[in-house]
Amino acid sequence: MQLKMDAGALEAFLAADFGQVAEEFAVERADASGVTLRLKVAERHLRPGGTVSGPSIFGLVDVAMYLAILSRIGPVALTVTTNCAIDFMRKPAAGRDLLGEARVLKLGRSLAVGDVMVFSEGLAEPVARAGLTYAIPPKA
Repeated sequence: MQLKMDAGALEAFLAADFGQVAEEFAVERADASGVTLRLKVAERHLRPGGTVSGPSIFGLVDVAMYLAILSRIGPVALTVTTNCAIDFMRKPAAGRDLLGEARVLKLGRSLAVGDVMVFSEGLAEPVARAGLTYAIPPKA
């Protein structure tokens, strides 16, 4: 499959169209198998106990899947999340960024379905797994 947006184009899109969160993330990889997105974990992402909060992990999986879809369809800003289910499997490692590995499982005309595995940087065991569905707006 030919990508319509590579890692650089996805980062530029985030900066231009999703600037409120762009600096929290870095696109590590964008290829035919999916997108890897880094959450640059900072103090604001932590909950009491020093672990990364659930809302921060949701943000990572949501943006990772959004970018994985855009890498295939191009910069369609109004592609939106319609469903997300997350399994939180283990506590993220302290002081490490999180990596979301997103893959598109089905890409249709109006819906896309995919999953994201979340890892603490450098560790093999996943922190969380998410399944997501997105609505793709009709072409004008």
